[in-house]
Amino acid sequence: MAERGFVTLAFDASYNGESGGRPRHIASLETFVEDFSAAVDCLGTRRYVARDRIGVIGVCASGGFSLSAAQIDPRLKAVATVSMYDMGRAYRDGQGYAPAPGERNSVEERKRALAEAAAQRWAEFDGGKVRYGGGSTVPLKPSQQAAADESATYYATPRGAHPRSHPLTLTSLGAIANFMPLAQIELPPPAAVHRG
Repeated sequence: MAERGFVTLAFDASYNGESGGRPRHIASLETFVEDFSAAVDCLGTRRYVARDRIGVIGVCASGGFSLSAAQIDPRLKAVATVSMYDMGRAYRDGQGYAPAPGERNSVEERKRALAEAAAQRWAEFDGGKVRYGGGSTVPLKPSQQAAADESATYYATPRGAHPRSHPLTLTSLGAIANFMPLAQIELPPPAAVHRG
């Protein structure tokens, strides 16, 4: 974007990558949405930036975060997503969005997964070891495993990995499961694009 003449700001989500904050490896989706508004704050203070022409590009899970931010921050005038991934839906319905009949996570499976994450919170509070990933209570179904494998082809390689990003902690599951970036789209920005 910078090569095309746009003022461009790239950032890592809070607690991840080169951004600050502790603990690391957590998903704080409300904070990740706030990161986009904070980026607008930063850009809008630059004399060479037109405050009424700020847009956002969200890639992968940040596509969901950017859409969520645009719903509550009218300063974002345009949104584009690339390979958008709705983390909340993935954890509620299964990573593959259950394209195969019968592979959607049931209410009971979701409850078991959240119970496992809640138990892990007690364990960590009591000084236990941090656990990463989606847990072991609900085994991945074939379409979910395929989605996990696809994700690993990028995020578990030197090209997409960062020592302070993935994997996310098991205790992040509650925040992720409660994230619904598509549930309230009423006033979309002028340009909304999804490209898979």
